[in-house]
Amino acid sequence: MDKNRMIDRRKFLKRSILGAAALTIVPRHVLGGNGYLAPSDQLTKAIVGTGSMGRGHLNYAGTRLIAVCDVDKKHLELGKNLVAEKIAAYHDYRELLLNKDIDIVHIATPPHWHGIMSVDAAKAGKDIWCEKPMTRTIGEGKRVQEAVKQYGRMFRLNTWFRFTDNFYGLGTPVKPLKKLVQSGLLGWPLKVTISKHTGFDWKFYWVGKEYLEPQPVPEELDYDMWLGPAPYKPYNAHRVHGTFRGYWDYDGGGLGDMGQHYIDPVQYILGKDHTSPVKVEVDAPQQHPDAIGTWRSITYTYEDGCQIVLWGGDYGNPDTPYIAGPKGNVYKNFVCDIPNWEKKLADYPEPAPQVTDFIESVRTRKKFALNEDNGFRSATIVNMGIAALRLNRTLHFDPVKLEFINDEAANRLLDQPMRSPWHI
Repeated sequence: MDKNRMIDRRKFLKRSILGAAALTIVPRHVLGGNGYLAPSDQLTKAIVGTGSMGRGHLNYAGTRLIAVCDVDKKHLELGKNLVAEKIAAYHDYRELLLNKDIDIVHIATPPHWHGIMSVDAAKAGKDIWCEKPMTRTIGEGKRVQEAVKQYGRMFRLNTWFRFTDNFYGLGTPVKPLKKLVQSGLLGWPLKVTISKHTGFDWKFYWVGKEYLEPQPVPEELDYDMWLGPAPYKPYNAHRVHGTFRGYWDYDGGGLGDMGQHYIDPVQYILGKDHTSPVKVEVDAPQQHPDAIGTWRSITYTYEDGCQIVLWGGDYGNPDTPYIAGPKGNVYKNFVCDIPNWEKKLADYPEPAPQVTDFIESVRTRKKFALNEDNGFRSATIVNMGIAALRLNRTLHFDPVKLEFINDEAANRLLDQPMRSPWHI
């Protein structure tokens, strides 16, 4: 890495913390001393990671892009061209975080960077819009949750299906499903099956290659900085950019890619935002220590008997309902087998309202619908499954202590070592 270009991490953190303390880490434009943004002000944002995901999430109302950051010079040039006016461009995200004109940092990097960048952004007084999965490990997620609270930031995890759009093959937004479940008409406990048969595809093309030949690093890529906290592995084009999801060091394959999109709304539907499953079981081939493979099923069980079942590929019974309950079932395309269920459901209350506009959240300092707390819990479900896949065995989990029970190897996956000098 070019040492002249790098900022000493201790100095960075010291400057971030001192700067935050000077104004109790409120946004850039403040009305009086209460921490509220002037309604007429347009919020500014920066994007860290201007690959396809970063460039694809440019336009959200009420914001103006003023900075981009990427360790690939070609991606950085593409990022600079996202808007007509001249904007700041950075190679090192820590330099970007020192820019006091930035209100919101959008983190669109590979997941092995999400934890460190979110914590550093919180310390620097920035509100955070983070791509899924929230973090690559349970321990990193806990650190993000703590930092967001400590520094008074607003956090959005970028999966939106719990509050908008049709929920894949269900053919309906999540809200009616939530209302049906909380009405009790289906009974309790419930089993939710997420599979191709119920309208969900786990993208099994996100698999790694077991034997990668070392290749020369492209001139435009700072590969050492791309790796960051991940263990050093010789460069191969399949490790980076569009195919990084196939390697445990950076993501979790199809489960890591789509897990929070599919599972977070289920967590909300079941009313499990405050807890985690107590057991995860896997049916899968033995996984390679570096390259991610496929799996047949992953089953999560909560203390009250509710289950979330994931079926990969074409595995499982095509006639299985999406939600199975003692009193009724819900199938693909929101077909329910309870007689007159729509008429009965009309008498029940609607789900509680949520703040679903992140710009409103930033301006009012009210928590966004999918934040550091419930986002951490749905990320934990994903990361529990990844741990069970890597070890290829059933794991038992304590949702209060946030650790696996009597399993040292599984607990080593909670907080995985980071390559020096990176740490949270």
